[in-house]
Amino acid sequence: MGKSQIKILVVGATGSIGRYVIEEALREGHSVRVLVRNRTKLRPTPEVDVVVGDLTQPDTLLAAVDGVDAIVFTHGSHGGASAAEAVDYGGVRNILAALGNRQVRIALMTSIGVTDRRGAHDWKRRGERLVRASGLPYTIVRPGWFDYNDANQLRLLLLQGDKRQSGTPRDGVIARRQLAEVLVRSLTSDEALRKTFELVAETGSAPDDFDRLFDAMDADEVGALDAVHDVANMPLAQEPTLVAEDLDKARVRASLQ
Repeated sequence: MGKSQIKILVVGATGSIGRYVIEEALREGHSVRVLVRNRTKLRPTPEVDVVVGDLTQPDTLLAAVDGVDAIVFTHGSHGGASAAEAVDYGGVRNILAALGNRQVRIALMTSIGVTDRRGAHDWKRRGERLVRASGLPYTIVRPGWFDYNDANQLRLLLLQGDKRQSGTPRDGVIARRQLAEVLVRSLTSDEALRKTFELVAETGSAPDDFDRLFDAMDADEVGALDAVHDVANMPLAQEPTLVAEDLDKARVRASLQ
């Protein structure tokens, strides 16, 4: 995909990252559609197409995905494991199902430490697996702690292997606005294709060449469920039956492309 203007669907548009994604996408000249459960949660503007739907209700998502070139996932749940399954994972699954055989570019935001199975991110990790199995072109971004950065911490550092797992800001920090910028820029970067990385910021200036940053990362192996440098985490045979079935469906879809 070249550096042309595209139509982007923002999932999680009313959240603390989604709002910045909208701003960045418009700044880059892209068309923006947003998915919201409640139309009153987002102030309407002529530049943004608002579609009402519920990530937990697949039949409500068809209009949202119709005609888009790319999707940015910034959604997240609140309320424990059942909410994470229904929203963090289920939202990805249901959007991919609504797409059918459409080809779109994906930018999925998860979290630094997502592969640490002692933490609370299993459903985000499963969402990553589902995107990789889908056969769609993607970039997966695992951000550090939002807006814990100092004013002079703007030099972006992309890491792989998910080795920072203290569960505290010591793992890395990132400004919400910069995270949104990386998500949007990845959608039109060939160098970001099939890349999974942790995103943090250190002392220094903001980058002006995102392709160079993306290019330094290794791509995930084609057909692999996990990122290229991740340590082995959940064996597929130990995934819940529902997840295994979803992954099988995703692989079938990928084989038909």
